[in-house]
Amino acid sequence: MAGDIVNLRQFRKKQARTEKEKRAEQNRIAFGRTKAERTLTSALNEKASKALDQGRLETPATTHPADGTPDGEKA
Repeated sequence: MAGDIVNLRQFRKKQARTEKEKRAEQNRIAFGRTKAERTLTSALNEKASKALDQGRLETPATTHPADGTPDGEKA
């Protein structure tokens, strides 16, 4: 009828160890990359960004209602 007796201190320590291991696994995935992998990823991201920007349509310059200057120009 009675359940197993559990030492709460040991249970908390075991739970903390498993949480720490999960966090360590996530950090290994996020930060455990070689310099070559990081540079390759950044180069691919830059290439994709440039390809996206090349396909962007230019919009006609709009004017500010306050001073009448086009966007991007200073009065």
